[in-house]
Amino acid sequence: MNTAGGESEDRRRRAASVDEVVDTVVAYVKYETVAPLRGAGRWLAWGTAGALAIGVGMSLVLLGVLRLVQTEWESVTRGRLSWLPYLIVVAVGAAFVVVTLQRINRSSLMDQPRRDER
Repeated sequence: MNTAGGESEDRRRRAASVDEVVDTVVAYVKYETVAPLRGAGRWLAWGTAGALAIGVGMSLVLLGVLRLVQTEWESVTRGRLSWLPYLIVVAVGAAFVVVTLQRINRSSLMDQPRRDER
């Protein structure tokens, strides 16, 4: 007589344990995917903002160098040598790019230690 009640109780226990497993798996997936994606999003946002700021700043610096060369060497840069200020600005810009590439930290986003490994 009590076997029917015992089976019903066993089913409830199994259903509760299945629910716990599902909850645990969902929590684990959220921890392993959502948290790193948020970190990557912040990393990309700050990187994009920094790249834009550096790009605008370097453009203004190079424009200033061009105007400086055109103004100070006006007699030299007339006629056949009118391209010389542009070549100088390209060389200065290339030097900035080389220095920038040498200063970049080579570690990637995936090299960051996970929270549980710290």
